[in-house]
Amino acid sequence: MQLRERFTQELKDAMKAGDKRKLGTIRLMQAALKDKDIEARGAGRGETSDDEILGLLQKMIKQRQESVAIYQQNGRPELAEGEQEEIAVIQGFLPKQMDEAETRAAIESAIAETGAASMKDMGKVVGALRGTYAGRMDFGRASALVKEMLPKG
Repeated sequence: MQLRERFTQELKDAMKAGDKRKLGTIRLMQAALKDKDIEARGAGRGETSDDEILGLLQKMIKQRQESVAIYQQNGRPELAEGEQEEIAVIQGFLPKQMDEAETRAAIESAIAETGAASMKDMGKVVGALRGTYAGRMDFGRASALVKEMLPKG
């Protein structure tokens, strides 16, 4: 099932179950997707692909994680909890995340594929990873590992 169809189905299920948090979060996801589709049409591309949707969902999770940190710093645990619940809903649409060993193996493979020889090639490696592992890899953590694994120079 494509992600768009899954959004619609999950939205219906949330309505039937009366799950307001899930319903609101899925509506936010659909609104963000609609914006992305409009942006793609303006650029002359077709509909947003599933890989691009996965990237969008990861961006939404990152935004909420930043909000959680801010709310916790400012003594607003009830708001932080709401953001955590939204993160859980969004993560339900992402494929299983890669663990550290799988991420390292993928990075080694991407370094070999791109012929990266130094830190100057980091963008090529991360770009290759994004193309192949969108939605399954934490690219913040992956970037740090790429820096660690590439020869300095």
